[in-house]
Amino acid sequence: MGGKGLSLTLLPQTLAVCRFEPGAELPGWAADPGEGGRFWSLTRTEGEVSLVCRQDLLPGRTGPEVRVEPGWRALMVAGPLDFGQTGVISSLVAPLARAGVPVFVLSTFETDYLLLKEEDLQRAEEALVRAGHELRG
Repeated sequence: MGGKGLSLTLLPQTLAVCRFEPGAELPGWAADPGEGGRFWSLTRTEGEVSLVCRQDLLPGRTGPEVRVEPGWRALMVAGPLDFGQTGVISSLVAPLARAGVPVFVLSTFETDYLLLKEEDLQRAEEALVRAGHELRG
């Protein structure tokens, strides 16, 4: 990273993190919402299925087959990031850890996202700016 701070953009939507049992068939509301979803991430592992989606796409009642953690906001790291670039995540989560802010991290081919609970957003922004990062949005 060379001591240079990263540029982060706060995405406008509120997100939910959902957990399904391994091998679960996703209900219709959890299917890829396409362009209307804007932010949607699905990870299926041997132990669970995790879905991150816009909170307003959740039905009023999701049922016992899913655990939902609502109230997340996403900071997107300006990319694309090179696969050989090191220290990106640690430069972001270390100041958050020092400030006592929990974080849920998602990575894509080109960039990284920090998901933060809405109530922690101001503390997170302050900690990241103190660490030399730039926030937009």
